[in-house]
Amino acid sequence: MEASTAQRRRAAPPTAVLGIVGGGQLAKMTAQAATRLGLEVAVLERAREFPAQALDTRSSFGDWNDPATLVEFARGVDVVTLENEFVDARALHALEAAGHALYPTAAMIELVQDKLRQKEVLRAAGLPVADFRRVESPAEVAACAQDGFGWPMVLKKRRNAYDGKGNATARTPADVERAWKELGGGPGVFYVERFVPFERELAVMVARGRDGASVSYPTVETINREHVCRIVLAPAPVDARAADEAQRLARAAAQVVGAVGSFGVELFHLRDGSLAINELAPRVHNTGHYTIEACDSSQFDNHVRAVMGWPLGSPRMHVRAACMVNLLGLGAGSGEPLGLSNALAVPGAHVHVYGKLSSSRGRKMGHVTALGESLESARATAERAADLIRFGEDLPA
Repeated sequence: MEASTAQRRRAAPPTAVLGIVGGGQLAKMTAQAATRLGLEVAVLERAREFPAQALDTRSSFGDWNDPATLVEFARGVDVVTLENEFVDARALHALEAAGHALYPTAAMIELVQDKLRQKEVLRAAGLPVADFRRVESPAEVAACAQDGFGWPMVLKKRRNAYDGKGNATARTPADVERAWKELGGGPGVFYVERFVPFERELAVMVARGRDGASVSYPTVETINREHVCRIVLAPAPVDARAADEAQRLARAAAQVVGAVGSFGVELFHLRDGSLAINELAPRVHNTGHYTIEACDSSQFDNHVRAVMGWPLGSPRMHVRAACMVNLLGLGAGSGEPLGLSNALAVPGAHVHVYGKLSSSRGRKMGHVTALGESLESARATAERAADLIRFGEDLPA
């Protein structure tokens, strides 16, 4: 999983070209950080119109799951990185085999793409996770209930699941049968996890360099609605012991899987005060957007530094509190941000609109961050501005 010693030590020159596979909002914010550091940015996208296109980047169009397309793209850049982990690992291995620098590595992406393997590797390293088991049929899921898991249980897809998509909470065998059918169950598709009675959901962003050096950002609380992150509170309103332990676990998880770049770790804060790792995101992450305004070096800045082989920046928060509120689509329609001017008039609100052309329910269209002397004041400002912006045509009058 780790890059070779030669790869880790060969830092890119300051006038290099950074290639980003994917052109969504994460690529856009990464490109903004890269250009501030003097880099040229190239983007490979499958769509002809995408958020990162608004920047002065070199754009290539093609299927990033095709090895030949990926290798051809890499010929014009010094380092390749990924906007997200949903790229065929075989294409990434082909990229590395052709001699191109890729961070995070193909082996790490291949591991994290399979959430069952994530859990197996974390558990083998002694890191806390909820009890889980590989299952190949609804009958095996039901058997888990009789074998100590009990009801409810969470049925999770091993691949291509995010923001609650691909997961189902089952309270009865009938729920299992229904979810198995609706989510496309079959051999190697699902694993089952014991339901965790958590108090709150936490997250930590880690930045880890090619040389293994790492820094961790403050522990945050995430508040979800309909399985999609709506609010991030920084720092999380938990005691220092829990916050420190969350950061320790996040750094350990990043090391275990061989992360390079910014790396998100989602955790459960259980009712007894203990922690369990939920999922890993091998990239810049929605829960770290607050770092743009609140920290000395943002998650995007440190991702660029890490993949280029440069020294990491400080993750220190330079304010007492920050709140990030996602701007989610309310329905199908235009990507135009209705009410934007009203939101911009809110003092202390930092509004980010991603530039997506169309909206759908729950789609991440932008975010608002506010800083404050307390979580309450920061949240009040961020929510006030966010409530003034709406995306989608099927909105109430």
